Amino acid sequence: MADDILDCCIVGGGPAGLTAAIFLARFRRRFRLIDGGESRASWIPRSHNHPAFPGGINGEELLARMRAQLEEFGGGRREGVVTALSRQEDGTFRAETGGGAVVARNVLLATGVWDNLPPVEDAIGKVRAGLIRQCPICDGYEVRGRAVAVLGGGADAAGEALFLSRYTDDLSLVTMGGPLEVGPEDRARVEAAGVRIVETPLRGMEAHGSGEEGRAEVSLHLEDGTALRVFTAYSGMGVRPRTDLGAMLGVELTGEGRFLTDAHQRTSVPGVYAAGDAVTGLNQIAVAMAQAEIAAVDIHNALRREEGRTLCA
Repeated sequence: MADDILDCCIVGGGPAGLTAAIFLARFRRRFRLIDGGESRASWIPRSHNHPAFPGGINGEELLARMRAQLEEFGGGRREGVVTALSRQEDGTFRAETGGGAVVARNVLLATGVWDNLPPVEDAIGKVRAGLIRQCPICDGYEVRGRAVAVLGGGADAAGEALFLSRYTDDLSLVTMGGPLEVGPEDRARVEAAGVRIVETPLRGMEAHGSGEEGRAEVSLHLEDGTALRVFTAYSGMGVRPRTDLGAMLGVELTGEGRFLTDAHQRTSVPGVYAAGDAVTGLNQIAVAMAQAEIAAVDIHNALRREEGRTLCA
């Protein structure tokens, strides 16, 4: 039975999960990466701020490169979904999947977040085309000087509009109906930054081409019959961290509902680690990779201590 127990089960096949898998493979550890195929990185039409890729890289291509790199070191990735996670009496963890259970000494949760997308037809397809964007930190530079809309009626949208106001003077905040739900001082800041606040309900979105090109590509049709034509629209509706599996183990969360970790990416449950967007508020590929590297090294070192492969001190 001991031979069936892995060193680590990684849940999530995005940049964090794949990075951890590559490291653990190179440490010659026994692991399984369970990939549900839902990494939000796959939606990225072209990332220009990920280091080492002049000209940018498509999200699917980045993931494919990482999977190929993992295969160079023996693989370990399995497509599937973890439906339940529990701790057994011997201290190991059992992950239930459609392809059978996985038992491991450690678990790394790289489960990411769900995006709250605007209520328009084929929203994910529009994200893939660059017509709806989600991360001004990632690509605000690419929309400088262009007409941009931010969709959302709360503090997330207002903050995103203020962030983008550094890049363009042609900026609209479309609440999609109802007043902007921020205090009067914050509303005044948004208006002072030159952001137009549009509180008319949104009826639909019409795409005119790929958001990769340098011309207005999207028309936002409003309930009053008018249309707002912009280069791209940002979703300012926030995210929902995917922490259900951690909750099954009693992992402690932050105030915003993300996994709480220490400097080594350890959660409050011994043997359970977390990395990527489900941990930090800075949803960046490079951050997710760095966290995964830290977690993988700590898992390896903890196992080395158990094996007597470290100095006594």
